[in-house]
Amino acid sequence: MHKHRLSIPPLAALTAFEAAARHGSFTKAAEELNLTQGAVSRQVALIEDQLGLKLFERVRQRVMLTPAGAAYAADIRDSLRQLSAATINAMAFRGTGGVLNLAILPTFGTRWLIPRLPGFFQTYPGVTVNFATRLVPFDFKPEGLDAAIHFGDPIWPGARLHRLMGEVIVPVASPEMIARFRLREPADLLNVPLLQQATRPHAWKNWLQAQGLPTESAVMGPRFEQFAMVAQAACAGLGAAIVPHFLVEDEIRSGALAVPFERPLMSSEAYYLVYPEEKAERPAVVAFREWLLAQCVKPDI
Repeated sequence: MHKHRLSIPPLAALTAFEAAARHGSFTKAAEELNLTQGAVSRQVALIEDQLGLKLFERVRQRVMLTPAGAAYAADIRDSLRQLSAATINAMAFRGTGGVLNLAILPTFGTRWLIPRLPGFFQTYPGVTVNFATRLVPFDFKPEGLDAAIHFGDPIWPGARLHRLMGEVIVPVASPEMIARFRLREPADLLNVPLLQQATRPHAWKNWLQAQGLPTESAVMGPRFEQFAMVAQAACAGLGAAIVPHFLVEDEIRSGALAVPFERPLMSSEAYYLVYPEEKAERPAVVAFREWLLAQCVKPDI
C-alpha cells in the first residue's frame, strides 16, 4: 500500500488535470479553480513527468488529450467523484444528518413513500434524501447509491434486507368497463383486455390460476413499464388491471376505478429496504431505516 501511495500524483495536480481535460483548455481550468494558467500547466507537467508520458498535445491555442490522457481523465474523474462522495459521507458522522442517495420503485415512491416523508424530515431535519429510479436489483458501488426499496424475494448479494410489507393484488377496471363487459365473476375477465405491467409478467397468470381459470390470455394485452401507467390506462377504459390494492387506493376512493369482485390474492413477494453492509451504520441510513420500519409496523396493506 505504501508503494502505491508513492505512485499517486498530488490531489491538486489531479484536480487541475481533470478540469483541463474537461474544458480542453488550461485557461478555463484556471478560471474554474481560481488559479493562474501557468499554475495549471505546471500541475499537468508534474503528472506527465511522474507518468513518463504526454497527456495533452498542444495545438495552436488549444490543448487536446492524447489517447492516454483521455483514458486517464475518465478514470481520474470517477475517482474524484468517489472522493467527493466519501467526504460528504464522512461529514455525516458529525451528527444525525447527511445525505441519503435512495433508489425507489417509481409508483411505490410517489404513491406510498413520498406522501409520508414530511414526517421523516420533521424527525431528522438534517438529512437530505436524493432519489433515483431503479426497477431491478443493481450493484450499489458503481451506482453511488446508499439504499434501495426492492420488491421481490429477499435476495440481494452483499446487502442487508429489512422486510417492509407484503401486498394484496386485486383486479380493477373503470366503472364503465365493468358495466360494458358485465363483470360479475372472475371468468368474465377472460373477455376483457388484460393490461400488463412489465416488471410483473406473471401477475395475471398467478391470479387467474388462483381462481381456477385458464391462463392462455394471461400475457395478452398492452404492456406498461410502471404501475402508475397501468392504473391510468385502466381509468381510461383500455382494459382491466391487476395491481397492488394500496397503490390504487386514491383511484378507488374517487370512483375512477373499482374492484369488480372481492378475489384478492396475497403476493408471495414483498417490499424490502436494502443497503450494502458497509453502509449499515451511516447516520443517514440508520435514521431512514428506523423511521421506515416504524411506518411499516402494521398489518400488510
